[in-house]
Amino acid sequence: MRTWYRPLVAFSGLMALTALASVIGLLVDDRELLGAPIWMKPLKFSLSFVAFGLSWAWLLSLPERRPRFLRGTALVVIAGSLVEMVIIIGQVVRGRRSHFNVGTPLDSMLFNIMGATVAVLFIGTLVLSVYIAARRLAPGPELLAIRFGMGIALVGMAVGILMTTASSGVDGVVGAHSVGVVDGGPGMPLTGWSTTGGDLRVAHFIGMHGLQLLPLLALAIRGRAERTSTRIIWTASLGYLAVVVLTTWQALRGQPLFAPDWITGTAVGVIAAGVALGLLSARDKAPTQAPTEERISA
Repeated sequence: MRTWYRPLVAFSGLMALTALASVIGLLVDDRELLGAPIWMKPLKFSLSFVAFGLSWAWLLSLPERRPRFLRGTALVVIAGSLVEMVIIIGQVVRGRRSHFNVGTPLDSMLFNIMGATVAVLFIGTLVLSVYIAARRLAPGPELLAIRFGMGIALVGMAVGILMTTASSGVDGVVGAHSVGVVDGGPGMPLTGWSTTGGDLRVAHFIGMHGLQLLPLLALAIRGRAERTSTRIIWTASLGYLAVVVLTTWQALRGQPLFAPDWITGTAVGVIAAGVALGLLSARDKAPTQAPTEERISA
């Protein structure tokens, strides 16, 4: 870890402290917003940024040297993330929602700033991803997992754009997490994902964390034959991407995650079967042994 990019490590540490502060907020502040504890949002964002920051701190340790533009891009990403967290926490203190809120001139200005920071985060992450993906900085299967992880994370980030186009059904609110129902209705524990309608946060969450899960999978299977590991990564990555696409499609059709219709259920079965077949075909084959000659006793 001594070679990890220190500004991102420091950023992750700061987000860990913010997560701790949010936990304290949950314990001492009983206010709710949209049916959920008001400090739950900064807690979830803080934990997500911890994972994001540590992942990129590691990824930027892979090149032998970091060009100035790469360091500058990383610093811009950190700055954008900090601005977003400051606004989220500030709105919590005010007792106001941060996302999609245009109810007052101040709320509208803050939401527009957040929109700009999201664009900065996406473009900065895209630049970092292209730079890392274009170089052979790891063994074949691990590099494949890194490339897929970065690409799928960008897809997950892009799902957030769909939230700004969803109909909220509420005056002073532009955009929504939920589809087919109003934000703030019945939701799953911890995540708050809607249990009565579609929720774009599902695909957003799954996609974003491909950046961590796929490289971790590659590390877990290190030691297998390269051909086998490569097939496993291809299978897992394509299956993971298919799940992100499926959960996005499911949400846009207004279906809760655990209440799919037969079409969604069939798609799940097809993805599961494809992944299973891919993993079976990737199994290590036992080496063939030459037949032993029978010993002829005198």
